[in-house]
Amino acid sequence: MRPLWRCRACGALWPCQPARLALLVEYRDDRAALLVYLGTLMAEAGDQLAQLNSHARPADLHDRFLGWARARGGTMFHVNHEPGAEIHHTDPFAVPAGQRSPVRRLRGRLAAPVTLWTAPGPAGLTVSSTLVAEGEPDRLLGLIDAESDLWAAVEETGRFAVSLLGPPHRQLADRFAGLFPSPGGLFAIGSWTDTPYGPVPADAGGWAGCRLDAAREFGWAMLVEATIEAVDLAEETAPLLHYRGRYRELTG
Repeated sequence: MRPLWRCRACGALWPCQPARLALLVEYRDDRAALLVYLGTLMAEAGDQLAQLNSHARPADLHDRFLGWARARGGTMFHVNHEPGAEIHHTDPFAVPAGQRSPVRRLRGRLAAPVTLWTAPGPAGLTVSSTLVAEGEPDRLLGLIDAESDLWAAVEETGRFAVSLLGPPHRQLADRFAGLFPSPGGLFAIGSWTDTPYGPVPADAGGWAGCRLDAAREFGWAMLVEATIEAVDLAEETAPLLHYRGRYRELTG
């Protein structure tokens, strides 16, 4: 989020751990291009932070934007391309346990259903902060990234679809979260069903068609409020959950 240069999703200094992982996946075959891209953003961040009278030092910005991405031993970091990918067996960018925000740790301990939001365009985003409120009319709320392609499409069209994901959709969830490569585009892989609200996975556990009512900044995210206009449920399937930074499944 400019000009503060913090992640809108987690509030950490950008590039945060999820952003670094996504960049490593995207530029896995071209380290030079990654460094050029990060260098350009570092210069932009330096100018904007200076205008805010920030005390960020050039050396600190260099370490923050470029230091982590430089080659070690002449090679890029190894990236595991399985769903829920992580670098090596531990996360080298993770904040030490004693320095983690208590609120972020609290959020991580709240198991949340993983959903896919899509809109005509098409555009899509993995979302794990979706809430349904029954009433007259029935409503749906969620927190999304205001700088995402999804929000741009929702803002333009005024409608979107929310699909329920299950354990088989781990890779799809990673792809729309920017953590897994998507050659040919986000919707190039898999089977999709067209709806007036956006494409939905043909094998989803169901979907809801929503009309945008309002949106506002809420914390580091955008709080979206919508009216549910259509619901199409498949046979009951197991949900995909997000808990403490990992995908989980219901057991027992």
